[in-house]
Amino acid sequence: MDSGLVRKTFFEFFESKKHKIFPSAPMVIKDDPTLMFTNAGMNQFKNIFLGNSAPVALRVANTQKCLRVSGKHNDLEEVGHDTYHHTMFEMLGNWSFGDYFKKEAIAWARELLTEVYKIEKPNLYVTVFGGDLEDGLEPDSDAFGFWKSIVPEERILFGSKKDNFWEMGETGPCGPCSEIHIDLREQSEKTKIPGRDLVNTGHPEVIEIWNLVFIEFNRKADNTLEKLPSQHVDTGMGFERLNMVLQGVKSNYDTDIFQGIIQEIAVITGKKYREQEPVNIAMRVIADHLRAVAFAIADGQLPSNIRAGYVIRRILRRAIRYGYTFLGMQEPFIYKLVPTLVNKMGEPFPEISSQKELIINVIEQEEIAFLKTLSLGIKKFEQYIQSHSGKSVIDGAFAFELFDTYGFPVDLTQLMAKEKDWTVDMESFNKGLEEQKARSRQAAQKNTGDWIILKHTSGKSEFVGYDKLEANAQIIRYRKIAEKKKEFYQIVLDQTPFYAESGGQVGDRGYLEQNGKRTMIEDTQKENDLIIHMVSELPEDITGNFLAVVDKQKRLLTENNHSATHLMHAALRNVLGTHVGQKGSLVDENRLRFDFSHFAKVSEEEILQIEKIVNEKIRENIPLTEKRKVPMKEALEMGAMALFGEKYGEEVRVITYDKSYSVELCGGTHVPATGQIGLFRIVSEGAIAAGVRRIEAITAIKAEEFINDHLKIIDDLKAIFKGQKDIVKAVQSLSEQNSLLQKQVAAMNKEKGLMLKNDLIKSSQKIGDINFIAYKVDLDNDTIKDLAFSMKNEIENLFLILGSVTDGKVGLTILISDTLVTDKGLNAGQMIREIAKEINGGGGGQSHFATAGGKNPDGLNKAFEKARKMISELL
Repeated sequence: MDSGLVRKTFFEFFESKKHKIFPSAPMVIKDDPTLMFTNAGMNQFKNIFLGNSAPVALRVANTQKCLRVSGKHNDLEEVGHDTYHHTMFEMLGNWSFGDYFKKEAIAWARELLTEVYKIEKPNLYVTVFGGDLEDGLEPDSDAFGFWKSIVPEERILFGSKKDNFWEMGETGPCGPCSEIHIDLREQSEKTKIPGRDLVNTGHPEVIEIWNLVFIEFNRKADNTLEKLPSQHVDTGMGFERLNMVLQGVKSNYDTDIFQGIIQEIAVITGKKYREQEPVNIAMRVIADHLRAVAFAIADGQLPSNIRAGYVIRRILRRAIRYGYTFLGMQEPFIYKLVPTLVNKMGEPFPEISSQKELIINVIEQEEIAFLKTLSLGIKKFEQYIQSHSGKSVIDGAFAFELFDTYGFPVDLTQLMAKEKDWTVDMESFNKGLEEQKARSRQAAQKNTGDWIILKHTSGKSEFVGYDKLEANAQIIRYRKIAEKKKEFYQIVLDQTPFYAESGGQVGDRGYLEQNGKRTMIEDTQKENDLIIHMVSELPEDITGNFLAVVDKQKRLLTENNHSATHLMHAALRNVLGTHVGQKGSLVDENRLRFDFSHFAKVSEEEILQIEKIVNEKIRENIPLTEKRKVPMKEALEMGAMALFGEKYGEEVRVITYDKSYSVELCGGTHVPATGQIGLFRIVSEGAIAAGVRRIEAITAIKAEEFINDHLKIIDDLKAIFKGQKDIVKAVQSLSEQNSLLQKQVAAMNKEKGLMLKNDLIKSSQKIGDINFIAYKVDLDNDTIKDLAFSMKNEIENLFLILGSVTDGKVGLTILISDTLVTDKGLNAGQMIREIAKEINGGGGGQSHFATAGGKNPDGLNKAFEKARKMISELL
């Protein structure tokens, strides 16, 4: 059965059971501080389980794109080495929100697998929760009884809390689960060992395919359980594993989901799949990681060095490295696989079709950059080997430096070391890695208390901030947060005018007033559909009535920038083309930042044209047309732009400034008419990734200040160039004169350096067979470097240390002959770090050349003496 038909059949089955089919939520999560990626099908329904949102439908089914690579569900290092682990995967699921429970979920799972998909019944086993003494829970006799009515009892196994009690996290909704496992072994193997003996033992051919979770408890921060007011069903079935079963193969990677990509890899690389295991692993890694990276980019997450972007970059670099090491691919090639992926998955997930060119460009540029990093790492590795002749163990600290500073994988360092009959000191490497992790854990340490409920309400608190900036309110719940060196409280109001950070717009600030006393609200965030207000301390009477007041000036300036963002987005599409799409934004009271898809630098003429259009729309004073709770289909028919990577509900809010100009889906706050924005000015434009540009702009007061500052600069220049009619020409002339003078000074310094060579040679001292020179010079850094390298060609076995003092700052330069690096193990980078302590500074560099800077000119002679002493001691 083709994978497309497998997915379609699942939907049709649950539609027949009166389930509403939901689209997949984005894989990248933007408005939940507890998660970076969707790692389970239930993530988009978490607010319903928590009681913060009412369900749109009581019965739901979907396929959800998920990513498991970090944190609790860390599968990355296993991906490619076995037949069933993945980073990105699809999770088929059906949900009941307070409707049906265990009986129906179990019966329908059995019916779909055996009657619709025609999986042989004797190959299936099921597990149920066996109870837990610590939590005071009995075995799940209900699930056992329902299973016993439809399958032989010998095929039902009781499982531990580890395997059969599902929890969303350390706290939150949870409950017992019932897993369905399948035995894919040959009959001869089944005869030797019954399948029931291999369930949950890690056997690659006796695996779980469907997990039925019965959510009926809430795990509190003190680790106790409390019953939820309603019982829910949350099931998850791995789409890739199901296809493996239905297509009669023994590996997920042998299904039609992956084989098209793997065969394309074989064509591009000239390697064959299934001939050599290292090649097989590399192809599986690349096929898997391509999917994860492509879907992340389509959902708006570009590779970067922080948070979710770092995870995506790490996945892609792992794929590049496997191609480099095991497939011999030293040129970018993974980006060429994107069309094959789109052909296979573009229909159920149209976002990767519409974002195809962006995905290709981003992956190609990331490949180019990391291949350069690999080249640099290899060069540093070779230099290390040369400078440590006579040894056979690579210091773990050096391996960690390659890994941490240059992104060079340690297993590649190990592989290269093995080729030279060397090893890596993994104990010291792991020590450095653990220290880094400990620092990260300490920095991220956060203790979150349980919510203290003051007032029971149904659903989420009401946001009234579109219509007013003040509102009477009561605190309905609060909790204490303890972070490193900081404690604060989060409070939820029954109604609030405070906008919570989302959609790129920052949260409101303001205060709660009670009996003349104010409690300052420092920020407003959204978590699990709750609007959370951050306060340093609680009000005296937390059960009383309050007046919630938003900082009006901050909100007004933020609205100016948000509405200007909409006007600019439309202008960009008018000037650059309709391919322009939003890839990220930030809007606060000071500026707006807008990331968008475009494959060339925006020219000065285009920037002026964009500014002109936006300012024209501001002067037109276009009134805001706002429509709330518009059905999604109707909003799209109105021409509203929907952004890939954003999660929209059944009903949306539409913001319009002239229906023929700007119509967008948006939950943010906006000006009542464009004239309030006053003035718009772009202050910067540049690339942040392949095919993605970033514009920063200012409005209103900030734009006026910007223009006034520049006008003052012009006035100051006029005062300086009195009598000059053309100020621009005068400045250009002065700049040309300055450039000429700099060249003359550089030539004089070079000449001065050449004249110093004889003095340096005369000052040379013999320390053993080393020619040692320590000398203070009055030259700029570039001339010092040129002088040092020219000395290298004049004197053999040279150790040269030069010092300089400019404006009270000290510079040191060390150059060592290559023979001293290779034969005696001298290392300029290591030595200068120690020597620079004498000038209260630091530095580094390569084994043969290094520099340092410091603040203590009086320590220069001591630095020279320490260098002399270090050379003497080495001999």
